[in-house]
Amino acid sequence: MYAIIELGGQQWKVSPGMRLAVNRLPYEAGAEFLIDRALLIERDGQIQVGTPYLPASVQVKVEEHLRAPKVIVFKKKRRKGYKRKRGHRQAMTLVQIQSI
Repeated sequence: MYAIIELGGQQWKVSPGMRLAVNRLPYEAGAEFLIDRALLIERDGQIQVGTPYLPASVQVKVEEHLRAPKVIVFKKKRRKGYKRKRGHRQAMTLVQIQSI
């Protein structure tokens, strides 16, 4: 069994017990919530496709908030003496799919 859901502005293929790192969500660690934006659900070989969403929900538990590895942004213009070095760490939320 799996589902394709919309979470954090992205689409994810999920199954029960799966863990994902998604963009930061406005929930506390340990909180559980329902996602009602299921685009596709597969059960026992039967596939249901929504137009655009299905009347189903996916239960999700927030495990922790973390930050992704640093990405270095380096800009340079040759022969001009222009250099800029910046770093960025994306705020992420680790979630676990409880049930579909």
